[in-house]
Amino acid sequence: MKLSAYLSPSRHGVYYFRFPLPRAENDRRRTVRVSLRTKCPDRAGDLARYLASCGRLVRDNKTLVRLRQDQMRDMVRSYFVASLDRYTEKLNDNGLSEQSLDLLRQELAVHEDAISGTDDLSDLYFDPDDFRASTGLTDAEWAENEPDLRRKMRKTRRDQIKALLSRAESLDGHSFAQQPSQTPATPPQARSASLGDAYADFMAEHQHWSDQMAKKARGFLAVLLEYFGQDRLMAEITRNDASELKKIVQALPVNRNTKPETRDLPLMEAIEVTGVQKVSVEVVNNHLAMFFRFWDWAERHGHAPQKLFVGMKVAKAKQTKGGRKAYTKDQTAKLYAELTENHSGLVKKDDHKWGALLGLFTGARLNEIAQLEVGDVAQDDGIWFLNITDDGNKKKRVKANACRRKVPLHSELIRLGFLDWVTTKAKEPRLFMSFSDDQKDGYGRNLGRWFNGPFLKGIGMKEGGLVFHSLRHTMVRRLAQADVPDGSRMGGRAAVRRSPKGAER
Repeated sequence: MKLSAYLSPSRHGVYYFRFPLPRAENDRRRTVRVSLRTKCPDRAGDLARYLASCGRLVRDNKTLVRLRQDQMRDMVRSYFVASLDRYTEKLNDNGLSEQSLDLLRQELAVHEDAISGTDDLSDLYFDPDDFRASTGLTDAEWAENEPDLRRKMRKTRRDQIKALLSRAESLDGHSFAQQPSQTPATPPQARSASLGDAYADFMAEHQHWSDQMAKKARGFLAVLLEYFGQDRLMAEITRNDASELKKIVQALPVNRNTKPETRDLPLMEAIEVTGVQKVSVEVVNNHLAMFFRFWDWAERHGHAPQKLFVGMKVAKAKQTKGGRKAYTKDQTAKLYAELTENHSGLVKKDDHKWGALLGLFTGARLNEIAQLEVGDVAQDDGIWFLNITDDGNKKKRVKANACRRKVPLHSELIRLGFLDWVTTKAKEPRLFMSFSDDQKDGYGRNLGRWFNGPFLKGIGMKEGGLVFHSLRHTMVRRLAQADVPDGSRMGGRAAVRRSPKGAER
């Protein structure tokens, strides 16, 4: 075996194990890179031989080709790291007694029998749930690949045991336990979890997050994992390391994973690409906020010895102009007239009419309106209201828990016939059936595009800062002008509790 194909030293002298992934159709072959955490060539060679013996089965496994390259890389890399950790821990810390070796031989026999048989129905020495949790496979992906993945895991574990037994026999029966040192003992290094293990536990504990929140968390933390490496111990990462990562995040290209210039490049190469737009201060701070949240959780759960990324957010430049504005009284009167009388002929759908009117009279967010179900228009003690919630359709979402609220319907909406229109939708699952769901923007995308584009432009109100969300800013201002108490005002992020008494449209 030519180890030069697998081993490469970093500029600091630490050896890395590199392994080529199977080539997917119409895709360039990538490699998995794992730190061996040693500067000793002999030590690195021993660890590389072990991982290479495990990796041969990965290389020949056709099942992995059906997965995306990023999925394949993360899956294989996490298993290399876990295998290496277990192997080195047994060699360096605990040693292997003869009884332990006998247990390994028994396990090896079970794997050999399962591999040679026509069916692999036994889960002895094999935990499919643990494997699925560590790889992040969906139910559909697991169902598609389960037989091949089971065989692959069996074969990989078999080869791991063979390599371990071979290593033990090469030492001629000597114990792997450390011999007494003649030099003064040094304090043991504080143990901690690897980044990959802590990340898996962190995401597992936050399964209650919405799909959108979980997706954002995975995206932010993917940068951290790629920079430090999933096998990096959290105790080894310093404040200075965190500061360096902050600089990397500030240099991230916009849409790095989708733009042709950067989508196939590793992190450190992607940030060097010239002529591409860099992420905004807001995106940088969102990354840093998630890093802090993850590290705070890790420190509280014993995975890390200290908190990092504390107080590292980037200050935003003061805005002198631009941003969203509120509509004037004349502008809201014009909006109302166009939506109810349709002078310009721009309101061609009832969904557009009522969706925009609800925004005008309630100040609710775009997606909160567009995702309303028939049952969300309800009555309590003679008062009709909109129930803003994420209950019901699993695709419904709210910005935060505090955004779940009941918004009274203005009497003008009832006079205009909104409740009669709702009655005609009794058999529909949602009020606005022409609004389709978008993974990023929810159900509000169609309404927002129409209102912010053809509608505002057609009535001569297309200008910077005026969009659908400006209706919300307008409501905040009108409520304040009407002296509505803070507890009943929207107040930025606070919920709308009641319509402004005496406020203009």
